[in-house]
Amino acid sequence: MDVAFALLACIGFAPAVAIIALAIWLEDRHSPFFTQTRIGLARRTFRILKFRTMERGAVTRVGRWLRNTGLDELLQFVNVLRGEMSIVGPRPLTAEDIVRLDWSSDRHNWRFAGKPGITGIAQIGGGRSGRHSARLDRLYLRRQSALLDIWIIGLSFLINIVGKSTVRLWLRSVSGFRRAAVCNKAPASSVE
Repeated sequence: MDVAFALLACIGFAPAVAIIALAIWLEDRHSPFFTQTRIGLARRTFRILKFRTMERGAVTRVGRWLRNTGLDELLQFVNVLRGEMSIVGPRPLTAEDIVRLDWSSDRHNWRFAGKPGITGIAQIGGGRSGRHSARLDRLYLRRQSALLDIWIIGLSFLINIVGKSTVRLWLRSVSGFRRAAVCNKAPASSVE
């Protein structure tokens, strides 16, 4: 499912990728692409692909829009095609993130039992802390299903259209998502 969806996404989003790359380049005449080493399945490293959103330590105008809509992640469909990531899963972390969160010990190996994802519950819900993100990641890995993945992908597309803050505000008002984040229950498949 990941490979088929990623292939369709690469083809379908090709015009958007070209426009975004051009907009980034026009803003500051630097490469629109960014790569970084991340930790994936079984703690193996890989190079993640993203659109560049910063210049000299500051978020650019185009970068702010890309981050708000999540479109800076579009290039990660290539990582999915290479088998390094899934469409849905825990956020791929840097080695520095893992040290900062104190997730280097074997007791956190559960976090690396699945491929990291372009999107996921923690990415959508916006982790307030490392503990909150870990709870959301554990929730996803325990309850993983095709229906849950479709629900998360749908919310991610909604973020691309209306922005993260709007979707997160809406999710806070939906009791099923809040209950899922707090009580480790699967989110309702339909909104009431």
